[in-house]
Amino acid sequence: MSALGADMDRLVTELVAKGVRLQDAQAELERRYIEQMLARHDGNLGRAADDLGLHRNTLSRKVASFAKRRK
Repeated sequence: MSALGADMDRLVTELVAKGVRLQDAQAELERRYIEQMLARHDGNLGRAADDLGLHRNTLSRKVASFAKRRK
């Protein structure tokens, strides 16, 4: 098993033990992954979207939805 696979197994085990719902875990992973990709590209949506395999408009909508959830 790869290091990533082992890390994911530990994370999933912890989330299950804490009773985190799948939808919540997915949303949090997506938000953090996108935030880190944007940081890697100094906030450039186009380059981040390319690396994420998303259309720039899709990424823009996701980022806007993150901001709405925080309010």
